[in-house]
Amino acid sequence: MTKLLVIADGALMAERQRWLTALSAERRLSEKTVEAYERDTRQFLAFLTGHLAGAARLDDIRSLRPADFRGFLAARRRDGAGARTLGRGLAGLRSFLRHLERQGLVNAAGAAAVRSPKQPKSLPKPLTDRDALAVVDGGSQLAEEPWIAARNAAVLTLLYGCGLRISEALGLTRQDFADSPTALRVTGKGNKTRLVPMIAAAREAVETYLALCPYGVEADVPLFRGAKGGVLQPAIIQREMQRLRGALGLPETATPHALRHSFATHLLAGGGDLRTIQELLGHASLSTTQVYTGVDSARLLEIYDRAHPRA
Repeated sequence: MTKLLVIADGALMAERQRWLTALSAERRLSEKTVEAYERDTRQFLAFLTGHLAGAARLDDIRSLRPADFRGFLAARRRDGAGARTLGRGLAGLRSFLRHLERQGLVNAAGAAAVRSPKQPKSLPKPLTDRDALAVVDGGSQLAEEPWIAARNAAVLTLLYGCGLRISEALGLTRQDFADSPTALRVTGKGNKTRLVPMIAAAREAVETYLALCPYGVEADVPLFRGAKGGVLQPAIIQREMQRLRGALGLPETATPHALRHSFATHLLAGGGDLRTIQELLGHASLSTTQVYTGVDSARLLEIYDRAHPRA
């Protein structure tokens, strides 16, 4: 906290804290997103401290020009930040300045005039049907403990069979399975809840894990446990996927997230409707689903024209 007071005066820091609180409480952004925006704005204020030779004040923010924001991005790029990090940082700054503008404190036009860095197209590549099925097969798991092998198979099956993010799968509780034998309640980004159809293979994998798990799992706590009984961490599944890549001869792009990507891509290839896939993935906009599944524009328009009632 001492460092933050050095790089900005009390009035500016107070407004920044109000903005961060609003991101969590009102806009319900994820904890990781809020943490990233906190870090990005802290770095920007630190940059201004050197740029202005003194702690930043609201008066300084009012007088910022597009060149000042470009200077910050250039400094971050020299420090090794990539296009995605720079784009997120600029988005955070714009959000903060819009907050200040709504309070009548600054004009946010300077940041709005700066073009976002061009983002690289580095989407995870989907696995083939055969490779995805091999990854989720209980017999392919490498853990020596039967219950841990069953746990890993269950998590991976949920990623591929239901299209979950790894954080969503590891956050599941018994209660999320209770409403229906064929549906799963998933809490995604922004604490938003959606219902996802659950194939029989996914339910069977989870039931097998629960039957073997040596730890009691209460209804309202995360379902998947670590080797010592604590909450299972994403790094464990990521490490297990790395081992499976070597054992099954899979490419480096075969990651837990690639299983979710495979879910969407394979559904689309099988004739799935893009709007439905958007709902299953928990995406807020159709454009996100288009990019995520690698659908080309012609295919997108074809599905849209066929599916939209007013097309």
